[in-house]
Amino acid sequence: MSFGGGARGRARRTAGPGLTALHEVSFEVARGEFVAIVGPSGCGKSTLLKLVAGLLAPSAGEVRLYGERVAGPRHDIGYVFQRDVLLRWRTARRNVLLQAEMRGMPAARARARADALMAMSGLAGFEDAYPHELSGGMRQRVALCRALLHEPPVLLMDEPFGALDALTREAMNTWLHRVRRETATTVLLVTHSITEAVYLADRVVVLSARPGTVREVVEVGLPDEREYGETLRGREFAEAAGRVRAALGAG
Repeated sequence: MSFGGGARGRARRTAGPGLTALHEVSFEVARGEFVAIVGPSGCGKSTLLKLVAGLLAPSAGEVRLYGERVAGPRHDIGYVFQRDVLLRWRTARRNVLLQAEMRGMPAARARARADALMAMSGLAGFEDAYPHELSGGMRQRVALCRALLHEPPVLLMDEPFGALDALTREAMNTWLHRVRRETATTVLLVTHSITEAVYLADRVVVLSARPGTVREVVEVGLPDEREYGETLRGREFAEAAGRVRAALGAG
């Protein structure tokens, strides 16, 4: 697998004795591209993100980030988990700034960046609120601000909105699309939602059941500017979602 250009690679991950999570997974992600990963539960989607982050090593093949082989944990990426994992004793701003403290970023620059991200994310006025005072969607926005604080070239997102109600999830999709356009970050998103994948992504990689292999890569073909309701009613969206759904049901 290659991110930001470079040679095309292949990767396999063995999850345990006699169990292969991924097999011959091969694709590239261009700089600034948004790629969604969908597939059945247990097909290795989260494992794939951990391989990209260097948290796991492939048992065969390799992963490359901007031409450099991923050989261990990467410190130049952002990672958003399924849960917001905020520290309950820290305010929203101080949760975002935890990233700066861990990386030794200059305090004044980090605070200015944190406040700018929070304002862009609709969190202005909530900087001093604690996690229990925020809604689920607001907590996930804080988590994403934290992941973007150091301006990572690649953002990995592991089903970040799966625990949210339908209306909040729609709002978060709209917000994430705007944030991604304004930051030009390369994004790899794992999701179980076909609607979410097609609305947000430039391409959707469809994995098979375990061991996960690339069943199909669907070019979404939607315009960069996407209003949520209008996009979902459009013919292009329906066609792309249909191709993803057919790929998931193939074989």
